Amino acid sequence: MADKISKERRSANMSAIRSKNMKPEIVVRQLVHGMGYRYRLHKKGLPGKPDIVFGPRKAVIFVHGCFWHQHDCQDGHRPKSNTSYWDEKLRRNVERDARVQTELEEMGWRVLVVWECETKHSDDLEKRLIDFLDP
Repeated sequence: MADKISKERRSANMSAIRSKNMKPEIVVRQLVHGMGYRYRLHKKGLPGKPDIVFGPRKAVIFVHGCFWHQHDCQDGHRPKSNTSYWDEKLRRNVERDARVQTELEEMGWRVLVVWECETKHSDDLEKRLIDFLDP
């Protein structure tokens, strides 16, 4: 299937996507803060600069976009055009995620990945966050 918009417009759309302060991340931050937990954001000294860092608990949360990090849900599908580029790009993202998680765990950190699609179900997400933060 051909793209419905021009290459220039698609390029502009993709370049506007940011890695920090996106809606799913803000949803998780507001939920965690409302539950009474305090945290730091994007700690540069840790592998992968985790989205949310709970220093005293030695716990971090990554909020991953389903498309960019290839979650196995309807939003995690691969594009049908320019497949060689996207296959390589998305494969590298998944490999980096695994490497970063391993590095953090080897340093003694607990890691939780929250997927973008999970932020739409706050009751389930809240329970998951409590289980993670208060083991």
